[in-house]
Amino acid sequence: MPQYRTTLGHEVFRFATLAEVMAKASPPRSGDALAGLIASADVERVAAQMVLAEVPLARFLTQALIPYETDDVTRLIIDTHNQAAFAPVSHMCVGQFREWLLSDAATPAALRALAPGLTPEMVAAVSKLMRNRDLISVARKVEVVTAFRSTLGLPGRISARLQPNHPADDPRGIAAAILDGLSFGVGDAVIGINPATDNVPTANALLSMLDELIATHQIPTQSCVLTHVTNSIELIERGAPLDLVFQSVAGTQAANAGFGVTLPMLAEARDAALSLQRGSVGQNVMYFETGQGSALSANAHHGIDQQTLEARAYAVCRAFDPLLVNTVVGFIGPEYLFDGKEIVRAGLEDHFCGKLLGLPMGCDACYTNHAEADQNDMDVLMTLLAAARAHFLIAVPGADDIMLNYQSLSFHDIAYLRNSFGLKAAPEFEAWLAGLGLIDDHGHLIDSALGAQRLLAGGA
Repeated sequence: MPQYRTTLGHEVFRFATLAEVMAKASPPRSGDALAGLIASADVERVAAQMVLAEVPLARFLTQALIPYETDDVTRLIIDTHNQAAFAPVSHMCVGQFREWLLSDAATPAALRALAPGLTPEMVAAVSKLMRNRDLISVARKVEVVTAFRSTLGLPGRISARLQPNHPADDPRGIAAAILDGLSFGVGDAVIGINPATDNVPTANALLSMLDELIATHQIPTQSCVLTHVTNSIELIERGAPLDLVFQSVAGTQAANAGFGVTLPMLAEARDAALSLQRGSVGQNVMYFETGQGSALSANAHHGIDQQTLEARAYAVCRAFDPLLVNTVVGFIGPEYLFDGKEIVRAGLEDHFCGKLLGLPMGCDACYTNHAEADQNDMDVLMTLLAAARAHFLIAVPGADDIMLNYQSLSFHDIAYLRNSFGLKAAPEFEAWLAGLGLIDDHGHLIDSALGAQRLLAGGA
């Protein structure tokens, strides 16, 4: 068993396991404190980071944090590891890997080729040695492109999910929110509804409404009703107009069991969705959501810190070639991410780790009303994520989801990011906006009220 120890001044710090090193090297957050995993003081955190910097990357392939025999996520990570892709960095320790990622040698092409050779534990480890600016600097170099009816992740663009939730699943209220979002140029990633009542009849009705709306207005986007994966399979069998299969996933077999989902179930759903061939420019048919703290909240964390477990959830996502993945970063609550500082850090970590693993990574920059956070914190996070070249963000009417009862971003926020940083929507969606006269020759939105009138009228 390797020795995990270092000396700072006259004090010797010892860590019993690699899992303890990982946990105590993490920046502080309330979930790890709740689990009893956090460093006792800043000096112990620095000691753990010093030890972690010397850990060989290859050790994560031979020393599983959660045993191979008892966890199917661990088996997925090990069994699908690409040794050839890993070869260029296989001689490095975690600290050397950090330096390489921040160097000019880590080009977009090199990072794209490396992704299949990295494991979640490797990217989680290196993220623990990085400042926020480092997470942004590396993530913005990673290019991941996916497609269904719109092409997402291209340089110079940022997409958005239009989230028109309604507490009673009222079609009129949902339609009004969609019209509002489209008039702000939101919806190129997906128009995705969290149903208030999660059952097959409700999901079928909502999917039919979305399909008719998209077809009537010829919108180059995809729809999704965020129902359980088993419902999606049944909906496909019933002939529902389903574009994307959704599922929340986590980083351990036990946590996924808490969601009522297995890896074979996800494979079955993906195959079913692919059989429909509903995409026009691509066939990425899966949409996954994750979030730090989900495994701990299900008592399925195995003594592993929440950020490492979040990265392991991305191994599940990666196995199914998704169109979209996003961390719902502050949704679970202050028990796991206490305040704005912890939420911002977690959002940047999650985005960095997901992109390094080759995922189309987005974020719901959000918080609950009992967290020590406010909309200014979300302004900071969304701006940093735009700098980091996030695949997409989520926006709801007025930044206030009245069904899920949490705070996110508004449609105005997406317009701010695009206008302030010269970013554009997905190319197919941008052309649709231009055809309706919703953007000017420079790609800037016109008056949203006029935009809504033009949408209702079917054009300029």
